[in-house]
Amino acid sequence: MTVGRHELDVRTRTRTEVVDITEAVRRIVRESGVDQGLVHCFVPHTTAAITLNECNDPRVVADLIAHLDRLVPWTGSWTHEGNAAAHVKASLLGHSVVLAVDGGDLVLGPWQGLFFCEFHGPRARAVHLTLQPR
Repeated sequence: MTVGRHELDVRTRTRTEVVDITEAVRRIVRESGVDQGLVHCFVPHTTAAITLNECNDPRVVADLIAHLDRLVPWTGSWTHEGNAAAHVKASLLGHSVVLAVDGGDLVLGPWQGLFFCEFHGPRARAVHLTLQPR
C-alpha cells in the first residue's frame, strides 16, 4: 500500500444495514505507512452514508436503524422515485468522515467505531479513503 487514494469494497445483504468497517480502514492505514496525518473516508453513493458511533454494544446499531426508520419511513408522501427515504437517511448521516492518524493507527475514542450505512441494498458499494501524511 501507499499514501494516497484507496478503495474499500463493502457488500451489503439487506435493504438497510450498518456495517462496522473500523478494522478494514485500520488495516489500510497501517499498510499505507502513514505514521501521522489524516484519512478522509468518503461514500460516493446517494443512498448510503458513513458515521462514527459506539461500537461495543450492538444495540446502538439496532437503535440507529429503528429510529431512522421511524423518522424517515419508506412509505409517505415522497415526490420522487421509490428510494426517497434512502436519499434522506443518507443526507442526514452524511457522506464523509475525516479521522486523525497517529502512530500508524486511527485516533478513536475507546468506544468509537466507523460504520458504513446502507439504505437501499443489497448492493456492492465502495468507500474511498484518501490518506494525507503530516
